[in-house]
Amino acid sequence: MRVHQSIIDFSKKNIPTVLTIGTFDGVHIGHQKIIERLNELKKESLYSAILTFYPHPRRVLGKENQIQMLNSFQEKKDLLAMYKLDHLIVEPFTERFSQTSAEDFVRNILVNELNVKKLVIGHDHKFGKNREGDFDKLVELSRVYDFAVEEIPSQDIENIAVSSTKIRKALLAGDVLLANRYLGYPYILSGKVVKGHGIGRTINFPTINIQIEEDYKLIPKNGVYIVRTEYNGIKMFGLMNIGTRPTLNGQNRSIEVYLLDFSGDLYGKILRVEILNRLRDETKFDSIDGLKKQIAVDEILAREWLRNR
Repeated sequence: MRVHQSIIDFSKKNIPTVLTIGTFDGVHIGHQKIIERLNELKKESLYSAILTFYPHPRRVLGKENQIQMLNSFQEKKDLLAMYKLDHLIVEPFTERFSQTSAEDFVRNILVNELNVKKLVIGHDHKFGKNREGDFDKLVELSRVYDFAVEEIPSQDIENIAVSSTKIRKALLAGDVLLANRYLGYPYILSGKVVKGHGIGRTINFPTINIQIEEDYKLIPKNGVYIVRTEYNGIKMFGLMNIGTRPTLNGQNRSIEVYLLDFSGDLYGKILRVEILNRLRDETKFDSIDGLKKQIAVDEILAREWLRNR
């Protein structure tokens, strides 16, 4: 998958495309359905392409500029690359760009710049200034500018339409199993391993601290989770605590991972941590010994769950 940093960067190639458009936050099962159809429509004379935007339009416009994202931009690129797309076009989203009318967007960008021959969109896709464009508008304009357009229906689980918003709500409520069902893969936290306070090592449960660089990345509800990661091709499982470490009178929120059956130095490494399940809320214990006993119980429960999954 070739990545282009703007529409102009891509348009210089003059490549005929079967295209889809969207922010694709989460690359969830609904997005995956669109991508699968995109690849089905691809022929030798056409190339599959996604037009996406950075930052997320809702972070640039209006009152939702603090909305949290399900993926860092690197995570999203990695997820999209799994689907063997030909091109990813990343357009910097600005207030000026948001003023483009629906017809100008279709004529000037989709047709003249991106050479679209076929367009695949989700059922609720809106585009153009004030989100004035919709599927009916695309059908109308496709007849004028000679391209095909296809709408993909919503992807449902138990008659509930999957969306990035529903996944965010599930994660903030601690329902990682539901979020993972909607995503179609375990929710990811990616970050650098940094030095912590070293308390875990003193109680025989050494932890690594994960630092998330992106302030827009959604961190799930505080609590203890079962996780999986990989380093040097070796898969490892562990327990992750998200929270303020109340037993130790912590103040700042942190992400700590205790890796089962692992010993080694990971400081400075970038780890991709997949969240598999949630065990419990974060709890303040009366003593360090009480915390130690609970972690031992958590480890037993985690190992049992992993054996039975």
